[in-house]
Amino acid sequence: MGALDRLQSLGNQLSSAVGTGGKAKILEKNPDDIVVTACLRTAITKGGKGQFKDTPAADLMAGALTAIIQRSGINPSLVEDIAVGTVLAPGGGATEMRAAALVAGFPETTAVRTLNRQCSSGLQACVDVANQIRTGMIEVGIGAGVESMSTQYGPGAVTEFSDLLENHSEAANCKVPMGVLSEAMAKDRGVSRASQDAFAAASFQKAVKAQADGLFKEEIVPLKVKFEDPKSGETKEIVVDRDDGIRDGVTAESLGKIRAAFAKDGSIHAGNASQVSDGAAAVLLMKRSTAEKLGQTIIGKFVAASIVGVKPLLMGIGPWKAIPKVFELTGITKDDVDIYEINEAFASQCLWCANELGIPQEKINPKGGAIAFGHPLGCTGARQVSTLLYELKRRGQQVGVTSMCVGTGMGMAAVWVAE
Repeated sequence: MGALDRLQSLGNQLSSAVGTGGKAKILEKNPDDIVVTACLRTAITKGGKGQFKDTPAADLMAGALTAIIQRSGINPSLVEDIAVGTVLAPGGGATEMRAAALVAGFPETTAVRTLNRQCSSGLQACVDVANQIRTGMIEVGIGAGVESMSTQYGPGAVTEFSDLLENHSEAANCKVPMGVLSEAMAKDRGVSRASQDAFAAASFQKAVKAQADGLFKEEIVPLKVKFEDPKSGETKEIVVDRDDGIRDGVTAESLGKIRAAFAKDGSIHAGNASQVSDGAAAVLLMKRSTAEKLGQTIIGKFVAASIVGVKPLLMGIGPWKAIPKVFELTGITKDDVDIYEINEAFASQCLWCANELGIPQEKINPKGGAIAFGHPLGCTGARQVSTLLYELKRRGQQVGVTSMCVGTGMGMAAVWVAE
């Protein structure tokens, strides 16, 4: 195939992926579709005191990558690149994640890189790999995400700004802590404390029911790790297969009694914000034609993604701008979407975005969200893929969107189709 032919082929692929044919178009099956043949996550556990508190991020990633090989049955040598979203790791985690891939069983021929787009890092990793496949750079790849907030979250994670940045008002706003940002946004956009607490309580209640009904079992891979008992000091091996931040009995009334965390008259508190957590997730991607040739089971497909910027002080509105943009790219409407996985960084921002976009509450995070079970920063974007695709399949539905706000004022969204 000549250069012009290759360019024409790529143009056809992109046109197919981001055309304006609406829902019928994205439901079509084409050989060049970028499909998911395996996706999974670890349990998500409470930062600093949960069952992964003594487990480094690289060990979490090694566990998830080992499981993706086992679940898919893929020959590891066929995986050409692994992209891992991670936010807090020193040095970007590049060395540790390469080592984790080798421990998991990938050969030296499998390349590895890390990336950081803060809360959307895991989604960006999946999208980058999908685009590498779409352009012909690789045939098979893995988009992943991981965070050990237990071992890497704290004062050392604060960025120091130079005088040049500090003296530019909008640049300086990039440094404002997330809780303070969300408090400012809630006041600016008129999101009441009562509505936030009601939204947060619903997240807990949905997660409790989903966990009791076993709805997370397909997406969670059990990991055996070392855990130091805080009472006895004894270190033992445990198997972690269950999110440990989910709490039963949470109501809007019980959340209403918690003191605001960032302002005396504020509305943001620990109960209506995402939990500090640990976890990892991975998504195996390839073209449909490749999956069929390899005998891989197709779970779903990636359609398109969007990335936008917003004011740093209003970073929480990111999904409100990113979701319509991905609709423009795909030609679908909000009513074509069966499930929205919108990261619950804070109840204030998730609720405001949903209300402004006119998304029915029953379509948002049907198994609960980060308020109920946690937000390991680099992991969440990849975690949402398995949460979404398995739930769409269980319900016999097809179209889903994953989205999140992003620190410093951005938003990201992606459209997925379950099969």
